[in-house]
Amino acid sequence: MLARPTARAAPLLARLARAPGAALLHSLRPNQSSAAVAAAAAEGGPVGAGSGAAAAAQRAFAPLDTFLRRQNGPRDADVAAMLRAVGYASLDEMVAATVPASIRLAAPLHIAEGENAERELLAKLRGIAQKNKVYRSFIGTGYTDTVVPPVVLRNVLENPAWYTPYSPYQPEIAQGRLESLLNFQTIVSDLTGLPAANASLLDEGTAAGEALVVCLNSSRGKTRNVFFADENCHPQTLAVLRTRAEGFGAEIVVGDYRSFDFASLGDRLAGALVSYPDTYGNIGEHKALADAVHAQGGQLVVVADLMSLAVLQAPGEFGADIAIGNSQRFGVPLGYGGPHAAFFATTAANQRRVPGRIIGVSRDAEGRRAYRLALQAREQHIRREKASSNICTAQALLANMAAMYAVYHGPEGIRAIADRIHRFAQVLAASVSVAGHTVENASYFDTLRIRVGAGLSAADIHARAEARQINFRRIDAHTVGVTLDEAVTRAELAALVEVFGGDVAAIDAIAASVAPSVAGSPAVPASLVRQSAFLTHPVFNSYHSETEMVRYITQLQNKDLGLINAMIPLGSCTMKLNATTELIPITWPEFSQMHPFAPREQAEGYAHMVRDLEADLAAITGMDATTVQPNSGAQGEYAGLRAIRAYQQSQGQGHRNVCLVPESAHGTNPASAAMAGLKVVIVKCDDRGNLDLADLEAKAAKHADSLSAVMITYPSTFGVFEEGIVRAIEIVHAHGGQVYMDGANMNAQVGLTSPGHIGADVCHLNIHKTFAVPHGGGGPGVGPICVKKHLAPFLPGHPELTGAEQREAGPVSAAPYGSAGVLPVTWSYIKLLGGRGMTEVSKTAILNANYMASRLRDHYTVLFTNERGMCAHEFILDIRPFKKTAGVQALDVAKRLQDYGFHPPTMSWPVPNTIMVEPTESESKEEMDRFCDALIAIRREIREIEDGSLPRDSNPLVNAPHPIAVVSAEEWSRPYSRERAAFPLPYLRERKFWPSISRVDDAYGDINLVCSCPPLDSYE
Repeated sequence: MLARPTARAAPLLARLARAPGAALLHSLRPNQSSAAVAAAAAEGGPVGAGSGAAAAAQRAFAPLDTFLRRQNGPRDADVAAMLRAVGYASLDEMVAATVPASIRLAAPLHIAEGENAERELLAKLRGIAQKNKVYRSFIGTGYTDTVVPPVVLRNVLENPAWYTPYSPYQPEIAQGRLESLLNFQTIVSDLTGLPAANASLLDEGTAAGEALVVCLNSSRGKTRNVFFADENCHPQTLAVLRTRAEGFGAEIVVGDYRSFDFASLGDRLAGALVSYPDTYGNIGEHKALADAVHAQGGQLVVVADLMSLAVLQAPGEFGADIAIGNSQRFGVPLGYGGPHAAFFATTAANQRRVPGRIIGVSRDAEGRRAYRLALQAREQHIRREKASSNICTAQALLANMAAMYAVYHGPEGIRAIADRIHRFAQVLAASVSVAGHTVENASYFDTLRIRVGAGLSAADIHARAEARQINFRRIDAHTVGVTLDEAVTRAELAALVEVFGGDVAAIDAIAASVAPSVAGSPAVPASLVRQSAFLTHPVFNSYHSETEMVRYITQLQNKDLGLINAMIPLGSCTMKLNATTELIPITWPEFSQMHPFAPREQAEGYAHMVRDLEADLAAITGMDATTVQPNSGAQGEYAGLRAIRAYQQSQGQGHRNVCLVPESAHGTNPASAAMAGLKVVIVKCDDRGNLDLADLEAKAAKHADSLSAVMITYPSTFGVFEEGIVRAIEIVHAHGGQVYMDGANMNAQVGLTSPGHIGADVCHLNIHKTFAVPHGGGGPGVGPICVKKHLAPFLPGHPELTGAEQREAGPVSAAPYGSAGVLPVTWSYIKLLGGRGMTEVSKTAILNANYMASRLRDHYTVLFTNERGMCAHEFILDIRPFKKTAGVQALDVAKRLQDYGFHPPTMSWPVPNTIMVEPTESESKEEMDRFCDALIAIRREIREIEDGSLPRDSNPLVNAPHPIAVVSAEEWSRPYSRERAAFPLPYLRERKFWPSISRVDDAYGDINLVCSCPPLDSYE
């Protein structure tokens, strides 16, 4: 029998367990096992004595569900083989040859309470989540509870076939979500009565900002720089609108639209914003407002509630030029403020100014109907600082949920839901009125502004509500707001009546007496009751049983290539594992059912998680402060540049307005700089892809008096750790500028170096890249920014933040913490891996890229490396020579890769007619080898074109991709076999992803622009 350890033995065992090398990171978790051993010793468990016993105990109690070996694709033997292929004996030796010594971290990255096993992590996060008090919130202000159809929850939100694909830039392998997003656009267009809608925006507040810019850009004269906003829009929408206006020099005038004299603005009016219904529930008649705005040459922007539009007149019918809003109540959880899909619809005149992505109908090479991203020439990737918006990612996953909600319920189901919500609002209005309170709004759809009766205060009502775990909107000392939703039950309605001292026993009689629909309700002006039909397309009238709905969802997802099918090696996009353990918590009620404006004391779990994240991200980036508010990477860029400008203003340097941007920068960089009111000056790169330091210094000196910032991506967009990065930062600082580091390539930095260590002042992070939030087929994305302490006071604030969290700077997102609902993913990723694990991730990402480059170097030219021939985490292959030798371009190689079962790499960026490959750490050696084999086989096909064995005008590349319909057609006249078209390598016999259409005709789609579900005859 083993002797029990003494009291002094437990600390000894814990120290031994924490010793370096005590366990292999891939299999054990030393910190936790040491705690387990110490706990066992303290309890008198049979642990044994001595270092041998301690090590044995550590192994015995170590968890087996550790995470790093699940995150990193290559096995230990693979790592050794790959290192031999690139010519190094160890990962550390390889890193030393890749990352400049001058910027490498001297100390290991430390993350508090990191390196958790998977079950342990979920238990720990569950404990944090339980600090949130999930009260029933009737706060409204743009956010309501909703009933997420289980068929959509399980088969879309929780389905990796929907959340792991990338944005649908390759339409031949994305027809499913393109169709679903077209459904979303059709819903928005039908309900708003406006012909052109986009595929989602980030939130309602930023949609208002985008509408402002459309109004400004459509004005013919620069004098039109005044934008009116009605005072009864949601407070957060007004706040984001004011923020956005600053960068454009626009003046926001807030007032009461009913009494405002628009003629007093003359030709200065660009547009006007009004809510329908407004923030307090009033339903205004806006035809006269539209006429008044139009008479002054402006445009009317209406913030609309999508559910109410099922029963209220469409904004387009009373003269709105633009309609915006949030589709959250179409089956998307609250998520403490996001992510949710905002919508934007407008007139045909504004169609080519619409921000964000638009899904259009085109045709493929065989003349069949095909969906695609339309009008891409508007985007910041091409127009840069002249783009209509800096929007890159949007909210595709949430837009798809909203679309499926409408498909499942259909027009009659949605109208029934809207009528039910309004009927309950009538019951509550009648009940509180009888109880002696006053409903101040004569018209309403779902929201009541209630002035409490004599002898009571609003505080009394809130106290009664809180005792029943209910939240109302806090308006003032005598007034409360109540917004009803589709989830209201009779029991909840009774509780609401009870809070106001009403007669609960009377609610059945009242419910029977009120108007059963909006059409007969005295609370809705008869002139504003909807008469027009909506959602008449068959897709919204066909899938109302769960059986049919599941089949429709599956039919669409089977057309799309995601990470569940193959690697997605998109350079600068970091398509890594979205681990199940990280995603499980996002649908827990404690996270998913929290209203963003719930009292702070009810959200202590979120506060805990946000504090952890802010501290961890600051440690990872070498910065001093963090905000998670920006809800996309581009929003992070914008917020970071705003912080720089606000700081400089505080120092009496508000005149600094020049931003230096390398010519290789991501298109969002110059677009974000323009949004922040900065003048963009381009800096050259040299032949090796490095920032041209001489040109940088010359331009920094030229603009020294007005230099605000430089935007630098590191590693560079050419996939190299530039040796001159420290010197570049010194140059900018010496000339009075601040350094903004784009975090798009942070997956190669974590644990090896950091923006703050290198010398940057601010950086943003794409946590949908480096930190595992799924891309969702085009969103959600989150773009936190981390700053040095001198910039911390200038991070974005929010009307709902108080105390130490409040800042003078305006918000960039509608919710205080942006897309808070997906933050558990990144929190989990960081806490699963810890500092050591994330460092290993960076090393493996670099190894994988260099291994693939080494395999392909004999077949393609690898364009940019450092002096030792090493790339960072991605590399560029040159396709340009083949245009002359074979008539083959990057587009042809990309489409042919689809036949080999892969998503193509990034095309023609940052160098035209090239492809940029980023494998991430998550891909196995076997998958990387398959991809390399495919590219090598394509190179052989190119050689056959070069030597005349295959004709230039008809070969497997220019005809790619080859869908089943083409390969199985009765006629086949191509100068190569069907087998070669579809199964060019043996592995495809066992694992083949088929493109669902032939190559899409982009030009046809832009010339013949259709952005809603096509008419029935097109299906014949």
